[in-house]
Amino acid sequence: MKEISEILKAHSQAKAAGKKTALATVVKVEGSSYRQPGARMLVTEDGLLTGAISGGCLEGDALRKALLSIHQQQNKLITYNTSNEEDSEVGLQLGCNGIVHILFEYINDEVENNPIQLLQQLELERKDAVVATVFSLKRQAIQQGTVLFYRENQEPIYSSNRTLNILQDAKEALNNKTTLIKKLHDDQENEVLADYINPPVSLVIVGAGNDVQPLVKMTSLLGWEITIGEGRATHATKKRFPEAKNVFVVKPEQLLENIIIDEQTYFVLITHNYKYDLAVLKLLIKINCNYIGILGPKTKLNRMLDDLNNEGIQLTEEKLNIIYGPIGLDLGAETSEEIALSIVAEIKAVMSGKQGTSLKYKTEKIHTATNTSCLI
Repeated sequence: MKEISEILKAHSQAKAAGKKTALATVVKVEGSSYRQPGARMLVTEDGLLTGAISGGCLEGDALRKALLSIHQQQNKLITYNTSNEEDSEVGLQLGCNGIVHILFEYINDEVENNPIQLLQQLELERKDAVVATVFSLKRQAIQQGTVLFYRENQEPIYSSNRTLNILQDAKEALNNKTTLIKKLHDDQENEVLADYINPPVSLVIVGAGNDVQPLVKMTSLLGWEITIGEGRATHATKKRFPEAKNVFVVKPEQLLENIIIDEQTYFVLITHNYKYDLAVLKLLIKINCNYIGILGPKTKLNRMLDDLNNEGIQLTEEKLNIIYGPIGLDLGAETSEEIALSIVAEIKAVMSGKQGTSLKYKTEKIHTATNTSCLI
């Protein structure tokens, strides 16, 4: 969502300045690639790039293709074979060992439900959704482009082309919470990228000390929505945490009153106040969340669990599994910046269902392949 939000902001600025734009989307990958299907980049007619479709190796040529799409006001699909070191079109030895198909869409701001307007729907509500893009790998084929936005319990929003039979694919992607690429039903020419998109991560930091500041800066770079709750009015201020979306001065029992909690919400307890942390922990064990990180030594967590037990509150194994104390991956962190890095790394590992080990020892592919199948 961070990339999409930046693209939407860049488009708004370009539109206000009267500049034309094109949207580049990675719609399919065969083999290895730096970016996966669903990666996007906005290009303005004066060459400004927002987002990324590779690690930088394709952007130069993609800029030229995007400008051509803007000039001709047509959608175009370009294939880059990065496994071929003699690829004269790209002119670089990329070494990614994959084939990347990128769709360039001219953004006509006069057309209702154009690709940008469909992406804008993502920011209207904090729920997961699917954006569907139809493309063809055949030469000279008409490229339909981004044609559908779908969110559960809402009417699907189509572009001008409502005849494509892709709603079922969008529903499947949403139900399985995964991006899909499929051949269209009864259509041998076109495929659909049903891109599953989660809302941004919501990080609730309980505490507003100086050691929270690097944590806020790091997570804001990732596009996470940050909420800070703390009892000290001198510490919990917007001036101290300009990157945070919300900063509250609250008592522990009031902390959750103004927070939307979903599968993308993660909690970090870092107040250095034992009683405050314990009071908040009592609240958190009553809700559904995937991660509660507690700063401090193991003895602190054990004391908290003992105090809860003395009050007749016994945590299930399921609840104990989502509590991480001491917080963070074992990186040898010492400074507040390093500790922040270890916390962010642990949350990301939990989010991805990983152990946080070195990629050096990984025997399979780094990225999970996008689900690709054919329906005939």
